[in-house]
Amino acid sequence: MQPLRSRIALDGWGFDAVAVEGISSLIRLRALLVKEFLQLLRDPRMRFFMVVPPLFQLMVFGYAASFDVRHAEIAVVDQARTAETRELLAAVAASGNFSLHYHSTMNEASAVLDHGEIRAILRFAPDFQRQRVAQIIADGSDSNSAQMITGQLSRALQQSAQRRAGIDPPLRIEERAWFNENLDDRSYFVPGIIATIVLITTVILTAMSVVREREFGTLERLLVTPVARLEFLTGKMIAVAAVGLFDVALISIIAVIWFGVPFRANVLGLLAGSLLFLMSSLGIGLLISSYAETQQQAMLLAFFIIMPMVILSGFAFPIQNMPEAVQWLTWLDPLRYYLVVIRDVFLKGSGMGAHGFEYGMMALLGVAALLLSLARVR
Repeated sequence: MQPLRSRIALDGWGFDAVAVEGISSLIRLRALLVKEFLQLLRDPRMRFFMVVPPLFQLMVFGYAASFDVRHAEIAVVDQARTAETRELLAAVAASGNFSLHYHSTMNEASAVLDHGEIRAILRFAPDFQRQRVAQIIADGSDSNSAQMITGQLSRALQQSAQRRAGIDPPLRIEERAWFNENLDDRSYFVPGIIATIVLITTVILTAMSVVREREFGTLERLLVTPVARLEFLTGKMIAVAAVGLFDVALISIIAVIWFGVPFRANVLGLLAGSLLFLMSSLGIGLLISSYAETQQQAMLLAFFIIMPMVILSGFAFPIQNMPEAVQWLTWLDPLRYYLVVIRDVFLKGSGMGAHGFEYGMMALLGVAALLLSLARVR
């Protein structure tokens, strides 16, 4: 006796209705993917957006994003005018990181500091021979640069003073850094730039593609077809995910070849982390498209969400320095975990087993974002 389930004869073979429906779904999904890739690639503006802005952002941030102080204008007020202060100033100038501008009074130096013409003031008091103190006054409006300038000035002065005194320190200290031997900011920032570019590109592309369908009226036509909601979302996500992976590969190659950033891990670790991160970024883009009615609204909402994600991710500001309440909020930011993975992949050569927590959190946040977007998009 035939079991109580529907069976369909197809080319002489019996197939379950579930299997036939699965084949039909794959056919519809293939048609959607062909449509999505044609829509992305035939528009010159979309081709430009996929390639040129990521490369432009990489070049700009790769050269501009740095906390290193390679050159600074320093005002000098030498009220002691001794041979020792002149020797100390010569050592500072010989470091090559500072240009010294001499002023006779603190009022003159303060005026140029107020106008932003210099970054710091180095002052030797008239009683320097009796109280051996060098005063450094930095422009604190740029706190990171101020810390770097004062630190480099202090080291140059101390080293010169030790050489002049001829006193061997009781303890010899050898400094060494692992993973980023020269402490180059570029090796730290460029992997983070890859993550932020992928976030911006995929979120905006996903949100704009769905909203554009609604604006042009093609979304209503899709609704009257047998295409299911999950198939529609899958087609959108796969097309944009392919663009995101292309950007990851392209920018990584440029980072290694052009900027000399080391790549010490295997490609699978980078691929797995990128795919898990794309789940979250694509889900966020779909959520934005469910709230936006126009492409302008989608763009504004995207940047409204992207900017806090970048700030809370630890891209430029350490999470440990944030208030405790804000640190708890960063747990909901998938970019935070992707930055850890991609930086370790490049610099430390860590494998997938070393980042189980980060992979798990990206997977959890990605599934939550996709399920929420599936419930919102109708």
